[in-house]
Amino acid sequence: MPILDLTQLPRHTGSSYPGKLADAVAGRSSLRLGDAGGLTQFGVNLVRLEPGAQSSLRHYHMEQDEFVMVTDGVLTLVEDQGETEMRPGDCATFKAGAANGHQFVNRTGVPASFLVVGTRTETETAYYSDIDMMVKMGADGAAFTRKDGSPLTADQIGDEI
Repeated sequence: MPILDLTQLPRHTGSSYPGKLADAVAGRSSLRLGDAGGLTQFGVNLVRLEPGAQSSLRHYHMEQDEFVMVTDGVLTLVEDQGETEMRPGDCATFKAGAANGHQFVNRTGVPASFLVVGTRTETETAYYSDIDMMVKMGADGAAFTRKDGSPLTADQIGDEI
């Protein structure tokens, strides 16, 4: 049985969000456990949020299911139905195609972590609930546009969307 040594895995930071939107996830880092174990059918990441950090912009997926379990600290799940405080062992699921924008926010003074497991598909479309943006992912990477598919321009990213 392959055992992962978490102390030897690289911690990933940063974001694929365009322009100033990448600032939204400052303080987020992750260990890509599924990749480290060679998994190809689903992704598994252990995400750490520093105090005040958020996991992502509020979003939902059209093709990929997500499962999340808080492993350390206290996080606030922000979704269309409101906010829910989550503690270690608490779980949430997000079904593909369900238009329920979600994100996790660390509103405490100490780091918090969660495990996220998600479907891997060749393509994906995700929508951002609070801004006029969607992303289409495929073999060429991520392409961010407005929800109607029109382009985002450099001066619009983070200012007018």
